[in-house]
Amino acid sequence: MSGDVEPRLPAAPTPTLGEAPLTLNWQYLRAIARGESAIDLRGMALRHHEDAQRFAREYGLDPENPAHAAWMRRVHREAVVFLRECLLSDEEGRQMPPEVCEPADVLDLLVYASRFSRSRSTRRHWSCAVLKVMHALFYIDSNLKLRHFETIRRQVFAALDTVILRSAEGQVLSDGEIVLPLVAVDRKSAKGRQSILLKLLQKSAYVAEDIHDHLGVRLVLDTRIECLLALRVLQRAQLLSAINIESHRVRNTLIDLDAAHDLFAVWRDRLAAAEGYPREALREMDAALAAATPGSHNPHSGAGFRSLQVTVRKLIHLPPDGEEPAARMEAQPSASVGRAGPSFYFNYEIQLLDRSSYEATRAGPASHGAYKQRQVETARRRVLGELAEPPPAGAG
Repeated sequence: MSGDVEPRLPAAPTPTLGEAPLTLNWQYLRAIARGESAIDLRGMALRHHEDAQRFAREYGLDPENPAHAAWMRRVHREAVVFLRECLLSDEEGRQMPPEVCEPADVLDLLVYASRFSRSRSTRRHWSCAVLKVMHALFYIDSNLKLRHFETIRRQVFAALDTVILRSAEGQVLSDGEIVLPLVAVDRKSAKGRQSILLKLLQKSAYVAEDIHDHLGVRLVLDTRIECLLALRVLQRAQLLSAINIESHRVRNTLIDLDAAHDLFAVWRDRLAAAEGYPREALREMDAALAAATPGSHNPHSGAGFRSLQVTVRKLIHLPPDGEEPAARMEAQPSASVGRAGPSFYFNYEIQLLDRSSYEATRAGPASHGAYKQRQVETARRRVLGELAEPPPAGAG
């Protein structure tokens, strides 16, 4: 046996339920035990400033660290500006208490937002609203993929550029065998910071990794049948496969595949016998397909919006040391030869629309502007909580 002496453990505190009357924050405990979204909380569960400091450290921010403290102040300022510019009317913006929009210590908001603090209800509600926006901003700031967005963008679009080609007549989609004329190509190069924030605030998951349309492409073809053929082109070119898509993210409100299957059985010989591009035959097929349309999945999309939307996983390779290639070559041209940088999967979106669906996105309930307004309304309700609710009858 070893002669080592085991260290003496400190005496455990005597079991007790405390001297004060026992209380439980049922709303907060329910949110934890049921996995409810933090954005739907109506209050925090902190008793005093010491609790707030402990909460901040467990969150990953050290209030005593000057860099962390400056980061918290910057995020707080941005949250207040976002609320006033995007979710509040001018009159509502002026109602935000000064101790919330300009606190002596950002951690004070955690105490103000807690029911334990006996804070005035309006101050608690405003503190909650600011903290919800701050939480989303911290997620955006901490998303490492967004820091390497330029490298990601180049690698994603390099693959897409192998099938999206320019011709004298315009752009086409081709795998080297089929060539499909494109009505329009919209490349989504990046979401703006406010756009990402707005999307986070209306999602229950509430994290930046769950936004799958930071980057993507929208391909518009004349008919739904051509959209189906475009799916074949992307599959044959290996940009789409059952292996590299997020299957639970597929959204198809454009094509009834069973009806399309039956149509192709009837029309295959006519398409094969056609001279040149069979535009009229494709339009006749499209008219026959129009009656069978799946329902919409996105609650913020208008009733006229139809698309086939696929989220693709692409393996991205960063340069050594995470530097962008141009900066690395300037600093030391041969330093990274033979070395590999980190790799990770990044999700981007491919969306297929027919001409009529695309035109519906330009005006009315299916337009992008109307879609954004519905997002704002959802985010406003979730962030402001009782502040966004109308006063009870007779209040004034």
